Amino acid sequence: MINLTQLILLVFDGLYLLLLARVLMSWIPHNRYHPLIQMLYQITDPMLSPFQQIFPRSIGIDFSPILAFMFLGILKNILLRIF
Repeated sequence: MINLTQLILLVFDGLYLLLLARVLMSWIPHNRYHPLIQMLYQITDPMLSPFQQIFPRSIGIDFSPILAFMFLGILKNILLRIF
């Protein structure tokens, strides 16, 4: 049986993988209208959009994935200490 700590780790590992896939997809041409890619964007956009609003892409580099990874790491550590 899975305990709460393992569930937290599993969820955050999944989110890390989805963010990593999103970053890798930004480096290669892809069909944004493919159902799997649309699902990836629907899951990762809510994690990235708050950071995209703080640092707009006007300089040509998107720092939002780095900030999202950092935020998820901090949130994971907080949740693991609580539970």
